[in-house]
Amino acid sequence: MKNNNITLRLIVMNFIEFAIWGAYLTSMGSFLADAGLGPKIWLFFATQGFVSIFMPALMGIVADKWIPAQKVLSLCQLLAGVFMIGAGVYAMSNGTFIQHPHTSGIDGALHTVYASSPSFNFTVFYLLYLLSVAFFMPTIAISNSVAYNALEGAGKDSVKAFPPIRVFGTIGFICSMYLVNFLSNSHGVQFQHSYEQFFVSGAFSLVLCAYALTMPNCPCKPSSEGAGIAESLGLNAFKLFKQKQFAIFFIFSMLLGASLQITNGYANTFITSFKENPLFASSWGASNANAIISLGQISETLCILLIPFCMKKFGIKNVMLIAMFAWVFRFGFFGLGNPGSGVWLFILSGIVYGVAFDFFNISGSLYVNENTDNSIRSSAQGLFMLMTNGLGASIGTWAAGRVVNALVYNPQAKAIAAGLDPVQVSAAGHWDTAWYVFAGYALVVGVLFAILFKNPEKEKAAA
Repeated sequence: MKNNNITLRLIVMNFIEFAIWGAYLTSMGSFLADAGLGPKIWLFFATQGFVSIFMPALMGIVADKWIPAQKVLSLCQLLAGVFMIGAGVYAMSNGTFIQHPHTSGIDGALHTVYASSPSFNFTVFYLLYLLSVAFFMPTIAISNSVAYNALEGAGKDSVKAFPPIRVFGTIGFICSMYLVNFLSNSHGVQFQHSYEQFFVSGAFSLVLCAYALTMPNCPCKPSSEGAGIAESLGLNAFKLFKQKQFAIFFIFSMLLGASLQITNGYANTFITSFKENPLFASSWGASNANAIISLGQISETLCILLIPFCMKKFGIKNVMLIAMFAWVFRFGFFGLGNPGSGVWLFILSGIVYGVAFDFFNISGSLYVNENTDNSIRSSAQGLFMLMTNGLGASIGTWAAGRVVNALVYNPQAKAIAAGLDPVQVSAAGHWDTAWYVFAGYALVVGVLFAILFKNPEKEKAAA
């Protein structure tokens, strides 16, 4: 492949990669809540963490040792797309659209929502989703490896060249969010509240399945003769834990990863819940949660471009520390805001999200790439993914589910059972308290990181 078009081709790859995720990641919680699965939202988002504990590392090993990374990317997207479309088909065949008992406006007009039918089998639907994300989650790390390989093969500096390319992944995520926000089905239900979001995601996966095969070849690195079992299986990346700096880095990757999926899982449902309150029911924000949430992704595109400058100016420790404290504000602004007069706080939450997400995830990926041998690079990226989107996200989403269920869904269930009206039901759920709990957690993690993690640039200079 010619060097002069590699940037464009990687831009397209990143655009599609994250459009797949954007189609459902921020809106699936709203669909599940309407389907009567609100208390199980945490499980669907924690599942992404569960599979990331082993699938990215496993697929990274395969890409390092046996099958070129671009072909592994293609195969994973094929399976992810088929199973995601399967989940959409199952929901379509085992659900119906009903008039919601709560009002959607001050005039009392009813609105239509998806509801699961008696034939809906949760286990079947969940397994289809589980299989899809099990093959999708590894593609985030593998696509990074494909990009780094292509850039290095073209003689480019990945630290400088990759962030502007990765921006288009976020643009793809945003475009996909807008697609499911503004498109509606024949029942007048937005895709963000219906099963159509799964069809959109699956279709993008199948497109990337084909496109990945056009990427530059990523040569495998077979183990040498006489290599031990760990080297043969690509498990040498786990030896990085023997290095104190890397061990601390990975531990805090896990702790910060606990924050990653909380707003993805609950922000849409939280904002949409304001429709049950006549004070906000007719507001544009309450009806377009995904559009509001997309402000965070827009901020993300801009913040990615700041990474090379910030890493050079402040160093990896300070860049990640900024990200950790940004999560405090991300959650805190949600707790204080509303889609009416307080919508500006949602906007501020979106602005700081770009810093919170990018300054750790992208910088962390570059840090791993620059400080590991190329023979274990894909495996090391998989390990980073394991700690953030694996252990961290699964534990964090499980804990967040306990908090939300205790403060929101249990009070709402009790209020409905007592025959209270929609406004009283909404007041029974303490969403604001839940967001403050999450903000407090992020603050503690940030303080501990500032104390325990040493600046690697200073350590190198002292060595």
